[in-house]
Amino acid sequence: MKPIVTKGVDIMQFIDCLGLACPQPVILCRSAVDKGVENLEVLVDNEPALENVQRFLQGRGYTVSATREGAQQWRIAAAGDAADAGTSVLAASEARDGQEQALRTLVLITTETLGRGDDTLGAKLMENFLATLPELGSRLWRLVLVNGGVKLTARPGPALESLQKLAQQGVSVLVCGACLGHYGLLEAKAVGETSNMLDIVTSMDLADKIIRP
Repeated sequence: MKPIVTKGVDIMQFIDCLGLACPQPVILCRSAVDKGVENLEVLVDNEPALENVQRFLQGRGYTVSATREGAQQWRIAAAGDAADAGTSVLAASEARDGQEQALRTLVLITTETLGRGDDTLGAKLMENFLATLPELGSRLWRLVLVNGGVKLTARPGPALESLQKLAQQGVSVLVCGACLGHYGLLEAKAVGETSNMLDIVTSMDLADKIIRP
């Protein structure tokens, strides 16, 4: 399907994202939204892309639906008003955050254990680290979990309980969707928002301080 063009602006665009891993589908959708496209149809073939594209378009004010067309293929339909799509809900939230607190601390967790040497000890140290994070108070803004760190969101135990408590307290928890898919944990994730590298890079840019244990 070719874009339908009216007065120089695409009002309907089809985006084929088959074979593309996140964040590429989100980036392509953002490009279309920034151009003022009002209606989108997007084909994706992996669950992280399905979730991330839907969340992105909903955040831009689009009405979104998804239809499965095969074992690993979905068609996402989005309809919105180009005039309302310029400012995302996330961007507005970030602006409020910037006004409400002087310092935003992001914690980047890349492994399920803390330190090197003994993994049993490392797991215990990670549990203690997560349980101590509330001591940062209102400065603690966001946790980002990538690679082996995403396992902490799907494995019952003290670490998961600490992450859930942080989320309940209003701390944003972003979990790498591609990493969840790699480890087969998309359905097992019990806390946080499935995210993509675009969101992660943007978060790191917005943060005033990054802690990587």
